[in-house]
Amino acid sequence: MSFDNNLRLIKQIAANMPEGQELVVLYEPEIEAAATDLSAFGIKTIPFKENARFALLTIPSLMSARVLFCDNYFPFLAGLVRPKKKMKIVQLWHADGAIKCFGWEDPTTDKRSFFDKLRFQSVYNHFDDFVVASKAMGQIFERSYRESPDKMKYLGYPRSDRLFKERWRRVARHRVYEVAPELKGKRVILYAPTYRDGLEFDPPKDIGEALTADPNAITVVKLHPLLRDQESRIRKFSNGNIRFYNQLSTSDLLSVCNTLVTDYSSVAFDFSLLPQAHSMIFFMFDLKQYEQDPGIQKDFLEWLPSEPITRVDQLTQAIVANQKIDFTSFNKHWNTYNDGYATERVIKRYVLQNN
Repeated sequence: MSFDNNLRLIKQIAANMPEGQELVVLYEPEIEAAATDLSAFGIKTIPFKENARFALLTIPSLMSARVLFCDNYFPFLAGLVRPKKKMKIVQLWHADGAIKCFGWEDPTTDKRSFFDKLRFQSVYNHFDDFVVASKAMGQIFERSYRESPDKMKYLGYPRSDRLFKERWRRVARHRVYEVAPELKGKRVILYAPTYRDGLEFDPPKDIGEALTADPNAITVVKLHPLLRDQESRIRKFSNGNIRFYNQLSTSDLLSVCNTLVTDYSSVAFDFSLLPQAHSMIFFMFDLKQYEQDPGIQKDFLEWLPSEPITRVDQLTQAIVANQKIDFTSFNKHWNTYNDGYATERVIKRYVLQNN
């Protein structure tokens, strides 16, 4: 586990484990809070880093697993030798869709050494199944990992299930309003840019004024934890009208958001499923640079629900215009198999069948 966004699925797997079998969650130290949550639920959790200790102590026990769920690319898989009793390795991934490129579609991959490329493909080839919510995402894995179409399993994206549940939305709103009661009854604009791994996040200096162009709205900025050094810069140019609620998750903030401002983040695929979603603005101020590294899906202009903008004055105009977006075609493209029951299908296929 490298992301903390699939806890409901993990808890449901634990609750449905066949008698005599155990669920063990290996987690990266950066998401220890999520692991603590799972431990409180009675799930065995083990922190891991890919080092000698992991190879000597953890991999041998991992080899006895019937099913190995992954939510990311893990280098150790390249050297994993399958046990005689075949283990199924399932890629759940950590996002419902993709705007940016990864794997072989990332332009920088071609610049890596021959042995790096061999290792990459060895990891990719270890996955038996890819759980996806759309043909579009399945095709991206086929191209990015050079995998066959029959490995794509169109079961829906488990993390999206909660977005269909009124109870989850109500509880999420309650969590938000307890921390930020001033958001109740207001137009909430959420700025949630993607994490730029290895790239500098350097937003235009006037971005604060643009984000607060609607005087009747409240603007919330949610930065990735590794981008929080930029908070002070955005605050400086916001005239005090931008709010930061670091104690609230992005998912919870989406439950009260009316306008999402993002760029290449997969948060767009979640927001479009929410009933109160009114408008979405793709502010890609570094689009030319991003097209080179890590790259953008070549057909992204065909399916984005609104034209991407690159200048601050365009952002200001879009905030003020607040044009309502019909997400029907966007959701048909990316959320085809999301209906609120993906978790049940995943559990039936990988936990309850052939155990």
